[in-house]
Amino acid sequence: MQGIHKTEDFNSTINSNHPVIVKFEADWCPDCKAMDMWIDPIVEKYNNYSWYVVDRDELEDVTTENDVMGIPSILIFQNGEKLAHLHSANAKSPEQVESFLDENLNQ
Repeated sequence: MQGIHKTEDFNSTINSNHPVIVKFEADWCPDCKAMDMWIDPIVEKYNNYSWYVVDRDELEDVTTENDVMGIPSILIFQNGEKLAHLHSANAKSPEQVESFLDENLNQ
């Protein structure tokens, strides 16, 4: 996953004509670290999409604008619009993340 560290970069990234997947996390977040232990095979399975990561503390404006209340959260964007949002409460297992991606992406 490629890190996004500036609001301008985030805005240009989500304006893609193709869906992009953005994971919101933080260094201090235990659930984020747990997700890191099992997310790689999912990223590989959905490697026809671009994956990005945002530190919610680094880009608080982006986090607030996109209603990211809990982390980790996975959001899908296309053409500058949020298409789907997997809230942290529903992002606790690989099965939940894959189900979310299957429902919201055209594989």
